[in-house]
Amino acid sequence: MPEPASHDTIRAVQWQGDRLRLLDQRRLPAEVAWIECTDAGAVRRAIVDLVVRGAPAIGIAAAWGVVLAARAGEDLPAALAVLRAARPTAVNLMWALDRMQARIEAGADAAALEHEAQAIQDEDLAANRRMGVLGAALIEPGCGVLTHCNTGSLATAGYGTALGVIRAGFEQGCIARVFAGETRPWLQGARLTLWELLRDGIPARLIADAAAAHLMRSGQVQWVIIGADRIAANGDVANKIGSYSLAIAARHHGVKFMVVAPSSSVDMATASGDDIEIEMRDPDELLSIGGVRTAAAGAEAWNPVFDVTPAGLVDVIVTERGVVTHPDARGMRALFGGA
Repeated sequence: MPEPASHDTIRAVQWQGDRLRLLDQRRLPAEVAWIECTDAGAVRRAIVDLVVRGAPAIGIAAAWGVVLAARAGEDLPAALAVLRAARPTAVNLMWALDRMQARIEAGADAAALEHEAQAIQDEDLAANRRMGVLGAALIEPGCGVLTHCNTGSLATAGYGTALGVIRAGFEQGCIARVFAGETRPWLQGARLTLWELLRDGIPARLIADAAAAHLMRSGQVQWVIIGADRIAANGDVANKIGSYSLAIAARHHGVKFMVVAPSSSVDMATASGDDIEIEMRDPDELLSIGGVRTAAAGAEAWNPVFDVTPAGLVDVIVTERGVVTHPDARGMRALFGGA
């Protein structure tokens, strides 16, 4: 598929031959800054600290972490274990490390592992472009869309999952309006999605997370388009906290709900969303903004990072392998196999 001439300029994960260069997403949009990782431990810290985030990008970064460990002569089983423990919900992390582990068990040296990591990254970019085409084809001309969190080039090898569909739909003229929820508590929508879209020439408007249902009622959006950190065998979808609420509001207002994710996010070994581990993060992330305390002294917080949207609230799942409409266990098996 040809490289689009516009609307796709950001590459947040860059292999430099002897180190991994990561765009520090904690500092956007105020500052475009990069960090360099020279060992697997540094890659793990970058994942935990949200320097790099987004399920596909986490998996890609972890694969390069294995390469760094191999180049340094580190104990590879230990490096794999350290990287696997970085974040629990996004299945792409485990999928990428499983690929690297299989190559190690087959006797791959550092050069062969580098080739494998590059293949993981290249395949993700190709998958994103394919999903963009498939998802955009489902959208009628003149539609408005709402997206949640950040699912673009910053969260992937490039182009994006949900934002890839938005990019393709905008280029084809079928998407007329783009809205992004702010995505508390890390404000990925406000800080990252708006920065990314505006940088690439796609006009978008920010809304408060709590304004989503009112926006749907206004008739300005016909689709909610989100990514996924894990999709279970029955079509349940784990994604950024707030996705479930959007799905409920969308169903009530007759707005269609699209999930866009590579097949590496599909976990056919997980029967349903009930079996997905939901990552809990430091309550201080919710009690503060930018390190400045906003909640009353002594207040406590509950801070799940993801939620699970039941398959019954999802109109379509788009992957590079194809599309599953009204997903259920049978439709998922038809496309992805499994018992």
